[in-house]
Amino acid sequence: MKTIYLPSSQHPESQTVLPLTEPTVATVGFFDGVHRGHQHIIDTVRRLAHSQGTLSMVVTFDRHPRQVLNADYQPQLLNSLDDKLFLLSKTGVDITVVVPFDKQTAAMTAEEFMRHTLKEQCNVTHLVLGYDNRFGNGRKATFKDYERYGADMGITVSTTNAIEMNGENISSSVVRRFLERGEVEMAQQCLGHPYFLTGKVTHGDREGRKLGFPTANLQPLMAEQLIPANGVYSVKVRLPYSVEMKKGIMNIGICPTFGKQQRTLETHILQFDDDLYDQELRVAFVHRIREEQTFDSPENLIKQIEQDKELANRQFDRDNDPEGN
Repeated sequence: MKTIYLPSSQHPESQTVLPLTEPTVATVGFFDGVHRGHQHIIDTVRRLAHSQGTLSMVVTFDRHPRQVLNADYQPQLLNSLDDKLFLLSKTGVDITVVVPFDKQTAAMTAEEFMRHTLKEQCNVTHLVLGYDNRFGNGRKATFKDYERYGADMGITVSTTNAIEMNGENISSSVVRRFLERGEVEMAQQCLGHPYFLTGKVTHGDREGRKLGFPTANLQPLMAEQLIPANGVYSVKVRLPYSVEMKKGIMNIGICPTFGKQQRTLETHILQFDDDLYDQELRVAFVHRIREEQTFDSPENLIKQIEQDKELANRQFDRDNDPEGN
């Protein structure tokens, strides 16, 4: 996948190879999480591009539009921009164009955005939209408007159907709701991949090491990223400079047994005890093991952690052999 960054007032050094000379089939959106609904749209774009002998393209934004439109908005995002681009690269799309969403972009009408960005810069000849996609100042335009603007510019506009799970349309909001309840398995079904976050290992209170279970205290790289509900999870951890995913368990919470108040993300990597301070880890949530609990003694906590490890290993074994052989 080729990634093109449009220059912005904050990043004027950004390089651009636009306008494109080759026609493209494109879709546009924020694509938070790159969930199965997004993947369905992009698959449609790719099929159309292949049938027309053109390039496939995703046009996305560098930040959530509401962060610009509402200064008090505190987003709970599923991905950083870098992680979103990583997931988009897995879809097989040819090009992703990153548009800086600033006040100038926010002020553009749908017609202006289609003409200036999609037509003149990206050479879009066919635009595919999700069933509920709206863009342009105030999100005032309708699908009929997009069709009318496109006809005037030489852009065919079409739409796709929703992807459902359990009778509900898959969306970024639905994924967030599952994660806020700790239902990481349901979130994974919507996403088509495990929910993950990337963070740096920082120094903690070393309570886990004192108990015999050294942990990596993870500080998410993106402050706006949604953290799943407090509890204990089985996770897969990608170590620095490695493609190998290590098995582990993560506790999210305030460690009530030790009277802590600050929420932490503590990851114990199974059969691993190397120094990871200041290193970046990617942690993928696989299953929820239990809620966070308060124990009346460190000894009882140790017993529970051993049980958590056993359950996590059974979960990993079951995932590798879903028929239970």
